[in-house]
Amino acid sequence: MKFDMTAEVRESVGKGVARQLRRSGRIPAVLYGLGECLHLTLDPANVTILRAHAASTALITLTIAGATSKRVRTALLRDYQVDPVTGDLLHADLFEVSLDKAIRVKVPVSVVGGMPLGVKEGGVVHHNLRELQIECLPAAIPERIEVDASQLQINQGIHVRDLRPIEGVKLLEDADRMVVSVAAPMSEAKLEALLTSSAVTEEGKEPEVIGKGKELTPEEAAAAAAAGEKVAVPGEPKAEAKGEAKAEQKGEKKEGKEPKPEKKEAKAEKKEAKEEKKK
Repeated sequence: MKFDMTAEVRESVGKGVARQLRRSGRIPAVLYGLGECLHLTLDPANVTILRAHAASTALITLTIAGATSKRVRTALLRDYQVDPVTGDLLHADLFEVSLDKAIRVKVPVSVVGGMPLGVKEGGVVHHNLRELQIECLPAAIPERIEVDASQLQINQGIHVRDLRPIEGVKLLEDADRMVVSVAAPMSEAKLEALLTSSAVTEEGKEPEVIGKGKELTPEEAAAAAAAGEKVAVPGEPKAEAKGEAKAEQKGEKKEGKEPKPEKKEAKAEKKEAKEEKKK
């Protein structure tokens, strides 16, 4: 789509100048690109028309009053600012292009063909990509890229590679990206399970204890011990086993201190022999 627009060069810049321009029915604008930057004033009505007609792809023939060179330029509306309260246009950015050099722009995707067959059977249509980045000469920029989704069944879709080629236009998106698809409807049981699982809270859950039903490696045990947690280290006996082992060892030592029965009998015999000699 092409538009004709007139503009005027402005010498002064700043917030005060911009407010004066808006009060007089004009808005400030900037034209940049091709190594030059010009400060302009525009009729906001023209920019409003561009906003309603694919602003990013509309080719503008700009006639500039007061320009010292190249009074007629070719440009695109790159950006604009709007008052958040009144909705009035405040500023516009224009990007100058050369008709013999390819540029990259984003073009809107339009789904055509009516309701897909899969939607009539209860499926849900998903518009996965609403814009496609392309590369072409400025004069070849399409207003939109149309995608016919009328024959799509449930669980079918159209990828970038499936789009009809446009002469002079190169698609820059990944060929495997989905543009539009029809998904199966979610069953009531699946929806209920999803809602139930998402509603589960942490209350009532048994806390996860490190080492419960599972032995840790020495490295994991060291990390858990540093955090103040009690863990069981592989190869190391538990506290109760340690206590029993120590008790058994102590008992054995005590028993080792008691004299053996043979020694007692030998002492008794020696004592009796001494007593008989005295007699």
